[in-house]
Amino acid sequence: MHAVVLREFGSAENLRYETVPDPEPGPGQVRIAVRAAGVHFIETVMRAGAASDLAPPLPELPAVLGGEVAGVVDAVGPGVDASWLGRAVVTASGTPGGYAELAVAGVEQVYPLPRGLGFQDAVAMVVTGATAVGLLDIAGITADDVVLVTSAAGGVGRLVVQHALAVGATVVGAAGGPAKAEAVRKLGAEAVDYRADGWDDTVRHLLGADRPVTVVLDGVGGALAATAFELIGDGGRFVSVGAASQVGFTPASDRVAHVDALLDLLARPGDRPGYERRALDAGARGDLVPAVQSFPLSHAAEVHAALERRETTGKVVLVP
Repeated sequence: MHAVVLREFGSAENLRYETVPDPEPGPGQVRIAVRAAGVHFIETVMRAGAASDLAPPLPELPAVLGGEVAGVVDAVGPGVDASWLGRAVVTASGTPGGYAELAVAGVEQVYPLPRGLGFQDAVAMVVTGATAVGLLDIAGITADDVVLVTSAAGGVGRLVVQHALAVGATVVGAAGGPAKAEAVRKLGAEAVDYRADGWDDTVRHLLGADRPVTVVLDGVGGALAATAFELIGDGGRFVSVGAASQVGFTPASDRVAHVDALLDLLARPGDRPGYERRALDAGARGDLVPAVQSFPLSHAAEVHAALERRETTGKVVLVP
């Protein structure tokens, strides 16, 4: 089969499209003929060999990155019912090996594709969508809230914006660059370009002097999060879900409630399957609609480079 192999930590060019032996499913596993493989920004950090408290442990080399795939089961291991053969499935096993034409996963971590949900959208929902669902549960957004979403054009951000609008909240999305800001406006939210000087003053102007932000949903961290925090009125909530900037942010003020949603979700791994199922079902119903950018599997190196340059929007997917 073909796979994208990392043999040395470093730049995106270290991802090589190669021919490698087919993986065989072990006990309790299925093998999936991959139709779509998800790509996460954190995988660019892992590829570079940058150890971080915000990233999973570095893989042993050589490695095939990617922990979420959708496709069709083409083989089963010992102890797995043969009825899985030929079924369309999606998994967020977290086990490396997704950037490939074939991948294995534990059968207990595999979900049949809900009716009406395609392979690429399933990959977009099973992790990114589940994170959004968990974040929204924690944030508890209502129609009375004024919500600021950082990285609003990203995979999680777009889904959060959709939900907040659906419950009747006022929503401002902050995105990097005019094109991404326009993509957020097309969802129905107000939008600002956080790369522009004085973007926080633009938010104040959009909302009016007497209407502060009540909730910030942040997935960026660093200076952007610090600026967003200052827009929250007393008694508001700052909810963080990771730090794409690789710089954490912890508010040094008790006038606003701070929740680290990522740590909260990681502390309750037993809740994860429920979030994954809810996200897949929401995608199948059309309640949450992911934006997907798909690229050939052989272009994985270029995709990683584009992610690092912040040139992508929505969920990035590789297609064998």
